[in-house]
Amino acid sequence: MSPAHIATSADDELIFAEEEPVQESAAADAHWTLLIVDDEEDVHTTTRLVLEDFTFDGIPLRCISAYTGAQAMEILRTEKDIAVVLLDVVMESNHAGLHVARAIREELDNRLVRIILRTGQPGQAPERKVIISYDINDYKHKAELTSQRLFTTVYTALRSYRDLRVIEQNRQGLRHIIDASADLFRIRSIRQLAQGVLTQLSSLYGLFSGSVYVQTSGFTATSENHESLQFIAATGKYDALQTDEGCPQLSSDVRAAVQQAVEEKRSIFNGRDYVGYFPARNGREHLIYLEGLSGVTPPDENLLQVFTNNVAVAFDNVYLNKEIINTQKEVILRLGDVVESRSKETAHHVRRVAEFTRLLARAAGLGEETAELYLHASPMHDVGKIGIPDAILLKPGRLTDEEREVMKTHTTIGYHILNTSERPIMQAAAIIAHEHHERWDGTGYPQGLKGDGIHIAGRITCLADIFDALSSKRVYKEAWPQEKVLDYIQAEKGRIFDPALVDALFANMEEIDRIRDRYQDAH
Repeated sequence: MSPAHIATSADDELIFAEEEPVQESAAADAHWTLLIVDDEEDVHTTTRLVLEDFTFDGIPLRCISAYTGAQAMEILRTEKDIAVVLLDVVMESNHAGLHVARAIREELDNRLVRIILRTGQPGQAPERKVIISYDINDYKHKAELTSQRLFTTVYTALRSYRDLRVIEQNRQGLRHIIDASADLFRIRSIRQLAQGVLTQLSSLYGLFSGSVYVQTSGFTATSENHESLQFIAATGKYDALQTDEGCPQLSSDVRAAVQQAVEEKRSIFNGRDYVGYFPARNGREHLIYLEGLSGVTPPDENLLQVFTNNVAVAFDNVYLNKEIINTQKEVILRLGDVVESRSKETAHHVRRVAEFTRLLARAAGLGEETAELYLHASPMHDVGKIGIPDAILLKPGRLTDEEREVMKTHTTIGYHILNTSERPIMQAAAIIAHEHHERWDGTGYPQGLKGDGIHIAGRITCLADIFDALSSKRVYKEAWPQEKVLDYIQAEKGRIFDPALVDALFANMEEIDRIRDRYQDAH
């Protein structure tokens, strides 16, 4: 399958461009590296001449030379892909080659390179003793190394090196899969998971061409109907998918592969490109398109299948976690609506307070995740009012001192309702319910906390709640004009309100006004 350029439209629709000419593969520069270590120039010349047209698995041989053991070690430290070493024993010393053989295994910890010991003076290094004492792979007398035997020796050494490298790559791949799967199972975002899958697979297979992840909901990928492909994440040359530039069409080859995967409900691998198919329990189908998997062996395919099976489970876990969180958010919002309705508050009070809370949390530098947490937790700030008698809660006039003390208990009632949960949203809601009537100067309730001793979530919700309450009509008062509300907020800066949050409120009044326009009360 030819590579396809891919881009997205402004509404995150995934579209593939027509095919581009295939670039020359980097494999054209591939070679096996042979290191010749000998102090005799004739040995180097003869070896190169004999192996001049040598190839193994269709890949040519590259010969490099060292004339001493020290030179050999210097080359081995810098050249990481040496497959075979033809190593003389006697060079600058009688046992220089033996020292190099030991250093390769012990100092460099290189277990893959094949070491063939060649000697013209067998008495200096008896074969039986050397084979037992040193981790070498062959022992040859120079006198017996005819052209054919040299060819055979190098060929079999390369075969062993290739097989060992495959084993090592699979070992590393399996370790990568174990580590990557553990990381993926910790991710709680579909987009982050999709990006993580691409990153891990690209690392696992060295995918330099690129890859793309999409999700669908029961689509058929034909030329007439490809609109239901929705872009999630991309890597490599497909990073351009992160922008909205261009709207090219889905190439016929990629369209056919995607359609086949969806229709057959299975992953497709054609020897070069891969379309992974992952159905999720919520009915969605996820597709991953990986380009340029040339050279993938059957063991590699098995590793890919192991990893993608784990990915499918990870997606189910993310969706389950998302469903749980969404359920919590909805329950909290519904309970906020119930309290709002019972206390005859304005129709959208809890929604405005929630949006103001998120805005102030962002302005305070708390980060997007915390801001979202407070957005979903703040609607429960007055949940404790369900424990306040109607005669007090709905009283149109001023409360007596005794009634005011009863009303204050809604903070502790709300806290006790929520704080037994271990869910982060409920824990945040418990703090907000308990502390949103504390005051910066320490004169608030129920604990009389002061300054930074009040949780930031309580300080933020306090300001958001009072700002909206003053700006809205209640059973006991009319809405204040915005100028009067802002004058009051400024006057109470450093007494009721955190000064830094007041500054943040004033700095973001345009967004505050947009939120109020979005959630206007019916009159």
